[in-house]
Amino acid sequence: MRTYEYALLRASPRVERGEFVNIGVVLYCQADDFLTVRLAADGGRLRALDGDADVDGILAAAGALERTCAGEGPARETSLGQRFRWLTAPRSTVVHAGPVHSGLTADPEAEVERLLDAMVR
Repeated sequence: MRTYEYALLRASPRVERGEFVNIGVVLYCQADDFLTVRLAADGGRLRALDGDADVDGILAAAGALERTCAGEGPARETSLGQRFRWLTAPRSTVVHAGPVHSGLTADPEAEVERLLDAMVR
């Protein structure tokens, strides 16, 4: 078993209201040199919080997190641990990460899918 860290990715169509919908997971397992962002955004749930939610804009912002995770742009020069810390840093934006949690897994790939099923989908 190996330790991993994760945070749920959240979308707040109207940040000032403090409401959010879980739209994905960022998971980091240092022992396996594994970092991933997985998204499963539901436009209907986003519109339930705000009928005028810019779902395409929210998905574009979430896509930027995926690209950072993959090491595109300036992230190319950073370690996976540095990327995880940047992705999970507190921010007051439409797309942001929740608190970081940890756990144990034998398979980080399967764990991220389990987390998506349990907390996002």
